[in-house]
Amino acid sequence: MSLPPTAPTGSTRLNPVSEDGGGEEDDKNTMRLVEGISHPSRAEDVQDLHRLQKSSTKPRQDDAGQVASLSETLRSSARTVGPKVVRGEQGKNVPIAKKLESQRTGFMAAMSDSGLKPTVVYHNLTPAELYEKALQHEPGTSITSAGALATLSGAKTGRSPRDKRVVREPSSEEDIWWNEEKNGSPNFEMDERTFLLNRERAVDYLNMLDRLYVFDGYAGWDPEARIKIRVVCARAYHALFMYNMLIRPTDQELLNFGQPDFTILNAGAFPVNRYTSYMSSSTSVDVSLKAKEMVILGTQYAGEMKKGIFTVMHYLMPKRGILSLHSGCNVGKNDDVTLFFGLSGTGKTTLSTDKARPLIGDDEHCWGDNGVFNIEGGCYAKCINLKRQNEPEIWGAIKFGTVLENVVFDENTREVDFDNNAVTENTRASYPIHYIDNARIPCVGPHPKNLILLCCDAFGVLPPVSKLTREQAMYHFISGYTAKVAGTEQGITEPEATFSACFGGAFLLWHPMKYASMLAEKMDQHGTNAWLVNTGWTGGRYGVGSRFKLKHTRSIINAIHSGELNEAEYKSTPIFDLRVPTSISEVPVSMLNPEAQWTDKQEFQDTLRHLAELYTSNFSKYASGGGFVSKDLAGRIVTAGPHLLQNGSK
Repeated sequence: MSLPPTAPTGSTRLNPVSEDGGGEEDDKNTMRLVEGISHPSRAEDVQDLHRLQKSSTKPRQDDAGQVASLSETLRSSARTVGPKVVRGEQGKNVPIAKKLESQRTGFMAAMSDSGLKPTVVYHNLTPAELYEKALQHEPGTSITSAGALATLSGAKTGRSPRDKRVVREPSSEEDIWWNEEKNGSPNFEMDERTFLLNRERAVDYLNMLDRLYVFDGYAGWDPEARIKIRVVCARAYHALFMYNMLIRPTDQELLNFGQPDFTILNAGAFPVNRYTSYMSSSTSVDVSLKAKEMVILGTQYAGEMKKGIFTVMHYLMPKRGILSLHSGCNVGKNDDVTLFFGLSGTGKTTLSTDKARPLIGDDEHCWGDNGVFNIEGGCYAKCINLKRQNEPEIWGAIKFGTVLENVVFDENTREVDFDNNAVTENTRASYPIHYIDNARIPCVGPHPKNLILLCCDAFGVLPPVSKLTREQAMYHFISGYTAKVAGTEQGITEPEATFSACFGGAFLLWHPMKYASMLAEKMDQHGTNAWLVNTGWTGGRYGVGSRFKLKHTRSIINAIHSGELNEAEYKSTPIFDLRVPTSISEVPVSMLNPEAQWTDKQEFQDTLRHLAELYTSNFSKYASGGGFVSKDLAGRIVTAGPHLLQNGSK
């Protein structure tokens, strides 16, 4: 039997054979050549193939100084030197002596103090890398259909203000507004030794872990005022959160970062020793202004880090003559800046996010000699009941790189159910500020033209807008009023007044009057107007009346920005003596007079007096001025509040 001719190299020869075993067929069954395409593997094995898959267009820079800085951060306070910090996963099989020759800031391994157990430290990873680590090592982490990283914060789904401690020590104790009986201060003291005990517990825990994450970034968009922040944490989710919330350094800035101005040691998965002095639970969030450190134990809620930095800025900035503020901020086409103050539920985020006015920031700002600047590099938005049609900017920001905290999503489609509060009412989204389409980058602006103090008055007696005098602005700024309504918290069945000094009492370190006096000084210096805007109820208290329509509130804000309300005529209200415009474009005139909206006029008067009494009782804590204003000015500020005679009438 003869063999068919050999096919050319690199080709395959097909030789169809007839059923009778005959030779070659006619033309249509003629032998065909199929070109063989050969792609030999360029990798020697699977590991080599994985190596070839990743290229590095911007390799992380080697810097021995930065490695030494990281080692110092992780140093036990009981030791003179920190752990050795060397190249990590990529050099696991390289002898330590070799590793020390070529250190890198990207993937590090930190040796424990005993020198026996290596700990991998990941420094300033990208969001994609942090996604991989979170999905690998953190149960309860998933990617949603929009590309965001959904994660859980553990047992704590909100801040723990009663567990916050500030170290009392000579260099700062005269500045701090310390918690005393019924004075409203959030600053519970601890001594230096107890802080060191908690720090040691946190550092020991962190140095025992198989991997750590470090993020170096900045707080404050003004280069002259910003501070360098270092975050050390055990979870990739926390590192990504702070990547979003801090201002991200350039490659060159990271290379030259050096020692941080303030460090967060987040050992939140490890509880505090409850037998330690000053502890009230298994959670403790401790701030030492002397050590320039914050230690977190017993809570994995990421918001503790964000608000920890804000607390520190609330101390440092006023020492430099810069006013720190819990506010939203946007800017108009004429470079006119507005600051929005308001507690939860007042509409601060919604009203400060305006397509016609670029966003400078949504939550934390400073007002200095050069104007205003955002403290943060990102936003931390509530997303319970989030709707695309109501808040399209926030909806659009939820994508790859965004952290979704404690949300509920469909097991199969991974679509988020923003209305679902099965885990908590306090669901959150953290994303870089440039995810907002009309964000102003850099996040700075000129001196504000308007301050808008927002309240949600569930008693239904305050007008929708009023223009404030200088002293009234100080009074209402210090008061920080809003009202909780039934359904927002367990046990609330009637409207409940809530006061938070300077609209952010939980984060103040100085006495509220210091911030208020700085605010008044800057208002005088720059001719800034102040307004009290009520986004709450009209025609009766919650459950009887109705809430002001958002379109009317937006019309009021537009009238402030256009200058219309600067030219308006005003009438004064009883008891609170608030000046209310007689007319506003696109707002019903009748809505401007709260009493006219009530059917029962006597009930209106009784409710108004009740709210005035609540204001007066709350403000008594601050009436002395705290030593930051003269007795004369303190008296004028008190007088700018509601007026009640002994019989309850004006």
